Amino acid sequence: MKALAKIVLCAAISIGGMSALPVNGAQAAAPASVSIQLDGYPLPFPVEPAVMSGTTMVPFRAISEALGIQVEWNQAARRITATQQSAADAAKTVVILTLGNTNASVNGTAVKLEAAPQNIRGTTMVPLKFFSQQFGAAVAWNQAAKTVSITSPKRDIYTLGFYAQKAYSEVSLIPSFDAVAFGWSRIDKTGQFTTTGTDFWWPEAAGDVTPESIVQNAAATGTAPYLMVYSSDSSLELSKNLEDPQLQAQTIASIVDLAASKGFQGIGLDLEGLGLTGDKGAVQSQYNAFVKNLSAAARAASLKLTVILHPLNSSYKGYDYKTLGSLADDLVIMAYAYEGEKGPEPTAKVDEGIRLALQQVSKDKLILGISVFSENESSVNTKIGLAKRYGLKGIAIWRLGLIGQPVMSKMGEAIEL
Repeated sequence: MKALAKIVLCAAISIGGMSALPVNGAQAAAPASVSIQLDGYPLPFPVEPAVMSGTTMVPFRAISEALGIQVEWNQAARRITATQQSAADAAKTVVILTLGNTNASVNGTAVKLEAAPQNIRGTTMVPLKFFSQQFGAAVAWNQAAKTVSITSPKRDIYTLGFYAQKAYSEVSLIPSFDAVAFGWSRIDKTGQFTTTGTDFWWPEAAGDVTPESIVQNAAATGTAPYLMVYSSDSSLELSKNLEDPQLQAQTIASIVDLAASKGFQGIGLDLEGLGLTGDKGAVQSQYNAFVKNLSAAARAASLKLTVILHPLNSSYKGYDYKTLGSLADDLVIMAYAYEGEKGPEPTAKVDEGIRLALQQVSKDKLILGISVFSENESSVNTKIGLAKRYGLKGIAIWRLGLIGQPVMSKMGEAIEL
């Protein structure tokens, strides 16, 4: 992963100062309707936060696993072991807690806790501050909202940026990403692959700056350049291609030849609009065959393949995530346009889209697509927080030319680009 320049994205949520939850007379009292917000979005938990001897106690496993911390429970010893692995330098933080004991072990060193871990209805509860002190998460309590707020620590994750037309103003951001997909080609209304058109086309040279030089410079700075191939099925152009084996073979050959000859290291396939109507099973089968053939041709040319897909909770049902995940190197979940890109995408829908994808594809192959056109400085980090919470491979940003320094800065507070 690259440094920021790498976007280490941890949601920048700051809610009030840290204090204990109020005591309501009982030794372990929980105020009504307490919520835990992780990176600005509710985190399910089995037992509500509570106060024990004046210390805010929270469910350990629920929060730890959402932060990517491995948790093991030893019933006989009444001991819990939590391991946080740093992908950047292979460093580990190993924490050992014992129920009823205020002495913890952190990498073999004794650490005193504010309060001893306790079991409440089968859930181990630990001091909230412990997550900040040992795992780098920012924590806070908002009395008015009765909300425990946790901001996940920075994490080095894979970042893909889209570079379409009118993106040159932010060409300097390319080194911030692990990969950039250049949207300079498409399948046109006749079903033909082309680099000319009115929306996705091969740019004209501007003096010494050429499309080829931008691609070469990206590769030279360690950012993998991908050729993005776009189309929608609004005029049934994709249907024409999928239903014509000869046209499909020509299309695949043209895509791979262009990508290989222009110095790209991968192909980003963004074919949208399939399965809105008609026989969805047949459409999925046809698209699977297309991707299978493209995948074989790409691998023969030493090219990676990223397939960009509508989320499974969208209106487009022509995408078989399980099969496509087995054929491609990774999949991008386009978890946007739920609200027509008029404002921040509904986080619950994005969350649902991720969970549905995870039922069919391994998390290390899934990339969360985020449109900064519809997000703001705060909401973009909530979306990044979801990618981190579920342990996805990374995020994909649509697109350079729209990011802007304020959003880029906030992203940099959350992930490591």
